[in-house]
Amino acid sequence: MRILVLGAGAIGGYFGGRLAAAGRDVTFLVRPARAALLAQNGLHVHSPHGDFAVAAPTTVTADAVRDPYDLVILGAKGYDLDSAVDAIAPAVGPDTAVLPLLNGMRHIDVLDDRFGPEAVLGGTCLAPLVLRADGSIDHLGEPHTLTHGELKGGTSARSSAIQEELTGAGFDAVESADILQDMWEKWVFLASAAGITSLMRAPVGDIVAAGGTALVEQLIAEVAGIAEEQGRPPRAAALAQTRAGLTAPGSPMTASMMRDIDAGHRTEVDHIIGDLLARAGDRPVDLLRTVFVHVKTYEARREREAG
Repeated sequence: MRILVLGAGAIGGYFGGRLAAAGRDVTFLVRPARAALLAQNGLHVHSPHGDFAVAAPTTVTADAVRDPYDLVILGAKGYDLDSAVDAIAPAVGPDTAVLPLLNGMRHIDVLDDRFGPEAVLGGTCLAPLVLRADGSIDHLGEPHTLTHGELKGGTSARSSAIQEELTGAGFDAVESADILQDMWEKWVFLASAAGITSLMRAPVGDIVAAGGTALVEQLIAEVAGIAEEQGRPPRAAALAQTRAGLTAPGSPMTASMMRDIDAGHRTEVDHIIGDLLARAGDRPVDLLRTVFVHVKTYEARREREAG
């Protein structure tokens, strides 16, 4: 199976790197500067599951993509979605499966419109990853799961073939019969984690120590209520796991949105929080709106200072 991975950043570099290290036929679609860096230094990953390197990863730039691939893995940030779709378009043929690992749900409609709903899979990943300035990737915790499935539900010969390709590559691969439910549950967790740690600018353990558990639970309830409004209430086990993870005393966990704010980077607030608010209906979501305004205020200040 010929696999094209968009980017060699945190998500693409980690999962694509493990696939390449396991001998899969992987090509990274990258910008020229990243291609040069990978050619010079290789791809290096530091992980609790074992450090590894791909000495000479196969790369291609957008202007050189000519033929379709069997599988395209899309791990872009939400704000880069339009350019990412343009970049992968030459690689998508009649039999290509497009597997997005973006946060939220907005990207599904964009990909369906561009490539047709039959081409697009659902996907989500769980792995705390950071791309370092030298191009290496740090895996900060134990989870490293990639879940995929047919958006219409159930399994298929296509999803089973992809599962076979992903299995044994050094991460946990899951073929889901209800990927939309998995995506919504990931969104509930991520929006709650991003919301509370970005609002408080602190890890979970510090928020709990400051007496913030009730506030965390209020935010989880608001986000889970939106999922229910959309016909995808989190299952009891997923909701319990979210609550436990975001109220654990001493937990050092932060969300990537908070880390982006700390680093002065652009955030995915529109895709992770804003899109949820657009789906809230008449439900009271005052705390989630506060989170959104807080992060959008940071974004406005960042743009003003950059200009």
